[in-house]
Amino acid sequence: MFCGQCGTAIQPGQRYCSGCGRLIGTAPVMAPQSRLAGNLRTLGILWMIISGLRLIPGVILMTIFQVGASFLPADVPFFVPALVRGIGMFILAAAAIGFFAGWGLLDRQPWARTLALVLGFLSLIEFPLGTAIGVYTLWVLLPADAGAEYRQLSLSDLAR
Repeated sequence: MFCGQCGTAIQPGQRYCSGCGRLIGTAPVMAPQSRLAGNLRTLGILWMIISGLRLIPGVILMTIFQVGASFLPADVPFFVPALVRGIGMFILAAAAIGFFAGWGLLDRQPWARTLALVLGFLSLIEFPLGTAIGVYTLWVLLPADAGAEYRQLSLSDLAR
């Protein structure tokens, strides 16, 4: 049991908190949630959402720009539809990797923090949504104490 005001551990039978002097009630108080634990689920969900949004242009580019795209003018070089389809495949691959990172964060997989950090750095150049999720990812997962806490969370989930 922990003090609801300062978070100091309370011993059984103790009436006052040794950290702040607050009177301890009969109802048990949960430990305060850390920044990482409080934001990890939100971060995983946001990676899934942004990956879903990335699917839209990827699918559009893959379906509209077929090799014999009839809406293109006749003077367009032959490689343009294949190049645009390649860009669409790249966007679909990025979306799949983002889904994978989001699922890993939600499931607290040990590798997911590293993957999300790499994707967070890469997303910074994608203004505005990519920049926002990149900054949020780095804010949640980059601090040194977040690494140790994430390892502890993933190990405790593996033990279950």
